[in-house]
Amino acid sequence: MKFVINGGKKISGEIPVAGSKNAALPILAATLLTNECCVIDNVPHISDVTALLKIISSLGGEVSWTGKSQVTICAQNVTYQAFDQKLIRSLRSSILLIGPLAVRCPFFELYEPGGCIIGNRPLDAHFHGLRKLGVSIERQNGTYLFTHRGLTGNEIIFPEVSVTATETVIMAAVRSVGTTIIKNAACEPHVQDLIEFLQKCGADISGSGTSTLVIRGVKKLKGADHTIIPDPIEAGTFLILALATRSTITVSNVRTDHLDVVLEKLHSMGAKFSILHDAITVEHSGVLQAQKVETRVYPGIPTDLQSLFGILATQVQGTTLIHETIFEGRLGYIAELIKMGANAVICDPHRVIISGPTPLYGQEIRSNDLRAGISMIIAGCIAIGQTTLYDAEIIDRGYEHIEDRLRLLNIDIQRIE
Repeated sequence: MKFVINGGKKISGEIPVAGSKNAALPILAATLLTNECCVIDNVPHISDVTALLKIISSLGGEVSWTGKSQVTICAQNVTYQAFDQKLIRSLRSSILLIGPLAVRCPFFELYEPGGCIIGNRPLDAHFHGLRKLGVSIERQNGTYLFTHRGLTGNEIIFPEVSVTATETVIMAAVRSVGTTIIKNAACEPHVQDLIEFLQKCGADISGSGTSTLVIRGVKKLKGADHTIIPDPIEAGTFLILALATRSTITVSNVRTDHLDVVLEKLHSMGAKFSILHDAITVEHSGVLQAQKVETRVYPGIPTDLQSLFGILATQVQGTTLIHETIFEGRLGYIAELIKMGANAVICDPHRVIISGPTPLYGQEIRSNDLRAGISMIIAGCIAIGQTTLYDAEIIDRGYEHIEDRLRLLNIDIQRIE
């Protein structure tokens, strides 16, 4: 599959932000913690969600789309069965099922999860936390075997911050016996959203939004209705799209409090924003100045926006040092960007220097991963002439009907199967 983009034009209009991918996936997995029905709103129509819902259905969960962006899940009849190996290996987020399955099943197995190739993403932190709760884990021929005789609360100190490991341990701990204290926990908005959903279900969790969580296990959780937060990564994507194309657009359905550092960085580069309720209007303010960009765990600049800042760096005045502190495989898009005319030098697996502004020209390029893929679409919007982006289906993992929504901004983009 490929996208064909005719770029080099200013864009305009309004584009709404969909529900957060990174919040939807753990919350959908967490519905397995209760036998009662849960209604989840603002669920994005993306391939990762579709895959996870198929896995939940294969376990006996009753899954149905009961609204445009609403999913109802009843997990009363969920029992451990053999997973769909192909789905597990294609979906990194399948790891989020470990916590709920540990609560429901004294024994289960899980294939090695897949996902984007953005560097080494070991499961050590997940297993460290689960072992502290009493889970025994063995690896045999690419399959992990999980067994336990009951989950018991404990103090868990993560050696480094891990978002999905934090979410995994939270989901296991809410139904454990006793109290669990998680130190050096992730505090990203989507982790806070998971906690809010679990609290609606009856979980006893304190410390949300901080690096220390206290979880007092409960015997039972009830069903709940919950609305997924707007996706801050998608919001940042569209803001950078406007600045990189020197255009004025309005990005609606935004939680600005989830973008504080991103907005501050863009403002320091010279961007101008007008914020009204849940909408941000971006105005190009002339020459944007280069700034060092360093990814960090929340509340820092998220790693998922690093490649977007890389695209923007080609259009700002001066030299930008981008330091990717989290993953060592996330600079693969730079080679594609250089094909288009970017002046960029990779210093090491974590740092790249980009000088600008430079014109970009349409080329045949590829999507290295989800976030690099959407970044190359933006590069195509900037570029003079026609850009053909291959492996485009990877973008469907995190962006809902992206070409239809970008056409709301008068972007000339076509999907070719």
